This record gives sequence, C-alpha cells and structure tokens, in this order.
Amino acid sequence: MSNLLRSTMSARLVKLPLELPPDPSDLSANDSDEDDEFLDAESDELEAGDALGSLGGHGGYSGLGPPAIPFLKPRVRAPKKPNPDFAPISAMDYFADALQVLVPSRSLDCRVYYTPPGGGGETTVLVCHHGAGYSGLSFASLAREVRAQGRGEVGLLAADARRHGKTKSTKEGEEDPDLSIDVLVDDFTDMLREVFPDPTVAPTLLLVGHSMGGSVVVRACPLLLDAKYRVSGVAVLDVVEGSALEALPHMHSLLNARPDGFDSVEEAVEWHVKTKTIRSAQSARVSVPSIVVPAGAADAATDNINGVKAQPPHAYVWRTPLRSTAGYWSGWFTGLSTAFLAARAARLLLLAGTDRLDKPLMIAQMQGKFQMVVVGGVGHMMHEDDPMHVADLLLEFWRRNDRARIPLRAGVSVKGVGEG
Repeated sequence: MSNLLRSTMSARLVKLPLELPPDPSDLSANDSDEDDEFLDAESDELEAGDALGSLGGHGGYSGLGPPAIPFLKPRVRAPKKPNPDFAPISAMDYFADALQVLVPSRSLDCRVYYTPPGGGGETTVLVCHHGAGYSGLSFASLAREVRAQGRGEVGLLAADARRHGKTKSTKEGEEDPDLSIDVLVDDFTDMLREVFPDPTVAPTLLLVGHSMGGSVVVRACPLLLDAKYRVSGVAVLDVVEGSALEALPHMHSLLNARPDGFDSVEEAVEWHVKTKTIRSAQSARVSVPSIVVPAGAADAATDNINGVKAQPPHAYVWRTPLRSTAGYWSGWFTGLSTAFLAARAARLLLLAGTDRLDKPLMIAQMQGKFQMVVVGGVGHMMHEDDPMHVADLLLEFWRRNDRARIPLRAGVSVKGVGEG
C-alpha cells in the first residue's frame, strides 16, 4: 500500500474531508455592521438554551480535533451575521433531565443528560461516552430515536467528560488537564456509581462509546462487572485500534484545516454541516453549541499601532483545546482491540467504512466473537448523521442480548449456574 493511499485511508478514519473545508468567512454571505449587538444576543440565546433548567424533566473528524494553529496576526475582516437556519436548538425535546452529579472521588461536578426507562421490572439504560472534543449532547438525536423506537423501554444516559461540555472540576485553582485513558475510565465508572449507587437495584447497563469514548467503555466494562453491575453489552462506534494509531502521525497536519474560531454559534454549526463533519443539520444544531464558548479576554490581541486594542479575531472558540493533549492520543487507542475482545459481555462494532478492521479484529470477527455492522451513508459522527438507523441497530443488539427480557413459562424459575 502506498504512503499516499495509507494517508488517505487514515484521513477517512477520522472523517476529515479530503478537500480542505471552506474558509469560515465564506460560509455566510452577509457581513454585519452591528457585531456587538448580535454577539450579545447570541450569547444570551445560547445560555438560555443550554442552561440546566432548560430541560424540563420527569422526576470527517474523530473528535481528536483541536482548533487550527492561529494566525500570527489577526485578520482584518468584518464579522458576519448569524444564519438563522443554523440557530441552536435546546436539548429539552431530546432528553428528559439535565443533572449535575457531584463525584467527590474525582473532584468533578459532571453534567449528565438522562432519559430514564419507563415501565417496571427489569430495565436497561444505554450509557454513552462521547468522543474527544465533543459532549454528551452528541447523543441527543440518538436519545430521542431510542426513546421513540424503544417505546420508552430503554433509557439513555450521556455525560460530559472532564474538560468537556459543562462538567467542571471542584478543585480550587486550575482544572486538572489530565485526559489519560485511566483518568477517563475512573471518571466514567465513578460517575455511574454516583448515579446508580446500589448495583443490586440499578438497571442493566449497555455501554456505548464513540471514538475515544469507545476506548473508555471497553475498559470500564470489567470494572463495572467486578462491582456487581449488570452489563449486557458493549457497543463501539467507528474506532479501530490499528487504523486509529496509524492516523495519529497525520493528525496535526489534518487538524490545521479547522478554523480557530467562529463569529457566532450559528457559524460553528454551519461549518460542521457544510464540511460534513456532522451531516445532519438538526443534530448539529443541538450538539455543536456545547463545544464552543465565547472567546475570553485572554484571546484578545493588541494592536500596537496608535495604542489601539483590537477585538478578538473570533467571538467563539473551541471549548476543549485538544492539540495540547497529543501526548494522550496513543494511550487512548493502544490496546483497544484486546480490551474490546476481552469484554465479558456481548460486543458490537459499528463502522462507517469497510477498510478499517485491523488484523486481531478481522480474525475475531471471522470466528464470530463479536457482531460488526458497516453503516452506509454516514461519516465518523454516525450517531448524529443517521440517528434513526444507529438507534435501530443498538435496540436490535439490546433485544438480542438482554437476557432479562426473555419471557419464561409459568413455573420456570431462574437459578445461577452451579446452584442446586
């Protein structure tokens, strides 16, 4: 295989478009002469749409993508008016509850989005971990489809990882920057222990991880089983160890195609849709607002000419500057195949392409050790691109492997293996 072809396949893995994305300044046709006014209005709208109280409850790219290297000098250009076609959508209609869960053992205050399962008896919850750079709201569209197709029988929980979304450190001073795999796994398992403190009455868990999140859930599976939680399955979305590690040397060059910021949240949504990073505008309008933040004062540049201080080059920047986490990337994916195949639960691998199976997984797949499905017409963010299809596949996986749902005849009792 030529180096050029190998590089191209690596780019397909992380779903970075082979052509350079358009300059964000070309995404919207209208310039604004009143940028301060619309930026203030946009900030108010975003805060109102994603506040904790906004969720009325019942009681491509792999996510490795930090912003591009900034220009040495800020561009001189007029900000653009937000395009209302890409305005943020509140998650109110996608999840039942938005919770803040204190995890003292990890010094975290975690944002958790949750739609509990309905009905009585044995229940199952899909517990989802997002990819790097994204947030729990990347599962919003999937959550709504799971609720609709599963008729409320299956719940869905998605949390923001540390340094992502609205999860915050409770330590005084600066937030711990560590995003190593062991830290992320401990964060995930301890968060679940706070949400479901008693494993004997907790619902059955079906773990779902996208990209980096796939590495987290497969490693969390044995820890949760050892803690006596019921885990019926592990589903990994669009990540394979061999191809991911092969792509890492190209990441910095490929990530330079990303803009370093946006003039509005609408522009951020529009960029994700027009570059096909997220192929569903509806999904992007829910999830993208959580991955950008208003640029702080530290981002403002100073023009020394005449002592005039310039405005920041962009009004919004990426929430998680992942370029500084490059040292963790290899650790996220090394050993992923082994951990996936060793999971003591049913295993499902959903891929957006057929050229990604590394040798250990190819052998195991031929031996029938896990289920693999190639999902057509989607990019790396498959659960946002086609949430209806992905929900259907996950629910089918749940029905096939959740033994609590198997009906038994009257008079038939259940005993553990080895019991009398």
